[in-house]
Amino acid sequence: MTNKPLRTFLLVLLSSQFAFAQTEEMTRKEISKMIAKASNHMLNLECEKSLIAAKNALNEAYQINDKVLIAKAYNIIGLNHEEFSDFKKAVQYYEKGLRYANQTNNDTIKDWLHNNLASAYCYHKLDFEKGIEHYKIGLYYSEKLKDSTEIIYTRLNIASAYFEIKKYEEGFKYLVGLEKQIQKGNALEAQISLNSLLGSYYTHSNNFVKAEAFYKTALELCKKNKVEFLQTNACDLYKEFSQYYFKIKDFENAYFYLEKYTATKEQIYNEERINEVKKAGSQIELDEYKRLVSQIESEKQLQARSLQQSRIIVVLFIITLIFLLLFLFSLYKNNEIRKKINNELKIANKQLKEAKDQAEEVSQLKSQFISTISHELRTPLYGVVGITDIITDEHKELSESSYLKSLKFSAKYLLSLVNDILQVYKIDENKIKLENSAFNIIEDLHLVTDSLMFLAEKNKNRLLLEVDEDIPPLLIGDRVRLSQIFMNLIGNALKFTHKGRVKITAQIEKIEGTIYYIKFEVIDNGIGIAEEDQEKVFEKFVQIERKEDDYQGTGLGLPIVKQLVTLFNGEISIKSKENVGTTMTVVIGFDSDPKQIKYYTDNLEVEYALEQNYRVLVVEDNKINQIVTKKILDDNNFPNVIVDNGFNALDLLQKETFDVVLMDINMPAINGFETTKRIRELGITIPVIALTAFDKQEISEQVYAADMNGIIIKPFEPKQLCKMIVQLCGTNT
Repeated sequence: MTNKPLRTFLLVLLSSQFAFAQTEEMTRKEISKMIAKASNHMLNLECEKSLIAAKNALNEAYQINDKVLIAKAYNIIGLNHEEFSDFKKAVQYYEKGLRYANQTNNDTIKDWLHNNLASAYCYHKLDFEKGIEHYKIGLYYSEKLKDSTEIIYTRLNIASAYFEIKKYEEGFKYLVGLEKQIQKGNALEAQISLNSLLGSYYTHSNNFVKAEAFYKTALELCKKNKVEFLQTNACDLYKEFSQYYFKIKDFENAYFYLEKYTATKEQIYNEERINEVKKAGSQIELDEYKRLVSQIESEKQLQARSLQQSRIIVVLFIITLIFLLLFLFSLYKNNEIRKKINNELKIANKQLKEAKDQAEEVSQLKSQFISTISHELRTPLYGVVGITDIITDEHKELSESSYLKSLKFSAKYLLSLVNDILQVYKIDENKIKLENSAFNIIEDLHLVTDSLMFLAEKNKNRLLLEVDEDIPPLLIGDRVRLSQIFMNLIGNALKFTHKGRVKITAQIEKIEGTIYYIKFEVIDNGIGIAEEDQEKVFEKFVQIERKEDDYQGTGLGLPIVKQLVTLFNGEISIKSKENVGTTMTVVIGFDSDPKQIKYYTDNLEVEYALEQNYRVLVVEDNKINQIVTKKILDDNNFPNVIVDNGFNALDLLQKETFDVVLMDINMPAINGFETTKRIRELGITIPVIALTAFDKQEISEQVYAADMNGIIIKPFEPKQLCKMIVQLCGTNT
C-alpha cells in the first residue's frame, strides 16, 4: 500500500500572511505575499502559476539574503515537482531549502522541510530508512514548537512509512490516541489519512469488518472535500479500497474502485499540468544556473584576491623570517646575559642565605634578650612587692602611707609594663595558645569590675555592669585571656573618663548549634577619639591622649586586646566621637557543649584546706627573695628551711625530711633543673615546684623534662603558692 503523505505547505499559506509586522521592510512583506500566492495556486493544482510565484519569491529572497524566505520558496518548488514531475528534483529543492533553514533559528520551516523531504523519500520509495529519520526529526521540531497540527501530520506520516515496509505494529504505535486529537481539530485531510491508515492496518490484521468500516469513513470524508489538492488523497484511497476488495475476493467492488482511481488520477495528473511543471521548473533551473555562474564569477574574483593576498603573505613571510632571525640572535644575546645574571643571582642567594642565618641568629638573641630582661626585672619586683606587703603587715600605721602606696603602685606598673612587652612578643611569635576551661563569664566580669573599682573611684566614675540572663552559667574558653581583654578595655575606659559613667554589657548575639556568640560592649562618656585616630589605637606603642597626671601605660593595651580577640576568632570594633564618648564592641563565640563542660568541670582543681602543715625546703640564691618567700610561708604556718644553692639542697635532703621543695631556676654553680634531676636520681620523690621569674610557656617543657611537679611565676599571690603546696603534697601522701 502507498498512503498519500500529508503536506505542510498549507502552513506556509496560513502563517506567511502574518509573518511580518508593519514595521518590517516592504520587500519582505511582498516576498511573503508571493509565497502565500504560490501556496494558494498549489492548493488549486495551478502548478504553473504556483511555480512562477515561487520562482519570483525565491529571486527576491536571494536579493535581500533572507534565508527563511529562501527556504520557504524552495519548499513550495519542491512540492510542485514532487506532485507533478520529478520527485528526485523535489528532493534536491527540499535539501537546498533545508540548508538555508538550518542557518536560521526558525524551527517551523525546519519542521516543514524535514517532513516534506521524508514524504518524498517514502512515498516514492526512494529510501524508507532515511525518510523515517527525517520524519522523526520533524516530529522533534513539532513537539518543541508545541504545534499540535504538525505533530498529528508527522505521526500519521511515520505510521504510513512503517506500514509501507510491513512494520505494521511499529507504525500503529504512532496512531494510538490520534483519533480524539484529529476530531477536536476538525482537520479533514488528517481524518481521511487516519481512517485510511486504520483500514490498511486492520486489512493486514485480517479484521476485514473494521477495515471496511474505516475505508468507508475515509470515502465519506473525501466527499466533503472542496479543495482541489485533497483530491490526490481520494485518488490514493480508491486504490487502497480496490486492493482491500481484491484481498477479500470481492472483485466487483475491486474493479469499481480501481476504475475510480484511474479516472481520478488522469484528471489530476493530466499531461497539461505535468508539462506546465516541467516548463516552469526549467525556468527555475535556469535561474539556479545563473546563480551558479554568478557564484563561479565571485569565486574567480576571490581567487584573484587570494592570489594577491598570497603575494602579500610571501612578503610578510620574508619579513617575519628576518624578524625571526633577529629574534634568535636576540635570544642568543639574552642567553649570554642570563648566564651572567644567574651567576650574579647565585652570589646574591649566598648573601641572602648569610643574611637569613644572621636574621635567625638575631631572632634567637632577641628571644634570649627578652627572656633575660623579663627574668631580671621580675626577680627584683618580686622583692619590692613582697617587702612592701611585709612592711604593711608589720607596720599597720604605714598602711595608709601615700609613699608606700606609690611604691607598690610603681612596682605593679613596672610589672605590668614587663608583662605587656612580653605578651606582644609572644603573640608576634605565635607562642600564645589558648587554654580552655569551663568558666562563668558573669562571675569573671564581676571580678574584673570589682578589681577596677579603685580606678573608677579615683576618677569619680560610675561603673555599671549589665549581663544577659540567658547566657549559660558555664561556657568553654580561656578565662585568663578573656579577663585580660576585659581588664584592658574597661581600664582604658575608666582612665579616659572623669566624673562620668562606664557601662559594660554582655548579650547573646546569636546561637549556632552549641556555640554562643556573646557581644561585649564597654561604653563610656569620656573624651572620645577623633575619627582619623580610631584605627591608630590598635597600633603598638601609640597613645592618642596623654596627660601628666594620668597613668601613662605603654600603648600596648589595645593592640594586645585586638591580637587576643583574633586568637579567639572574634571581632572587635570601635565607635567614638570626641567629647561624647567611646564604645568598644567585642564579639566572641564560646562552646556550650554539655559533654565538654562536664569534661572540664571534672578536671577542675579543688581547693584544699590546710589540714596539716607541710615542711618546705626553699632553694633560692637571692637574699631579698628569701626574705619574701619565708615571710609568706611563715604567715601560712608552713615550717621552712632556706638554702642558697643546689648543692646545699642535695646535702640537706639526704639528712632531713621535707614535704615539698620550692626550687629557683636561675642559680649559680648548678641551676634548678639540674638540681631536680639529681634529687630524683637519689630516689627522692617529694614534689618540686619551680619558683621562677622566667615566663611559664618558655620553661614549661624543661620543667617537666626535669621531673618537676609545678610552676609558680614571680611575683605571685601568696594564696596561689599555698594552694599548689597543699594540692601537690596531698596527692603525694
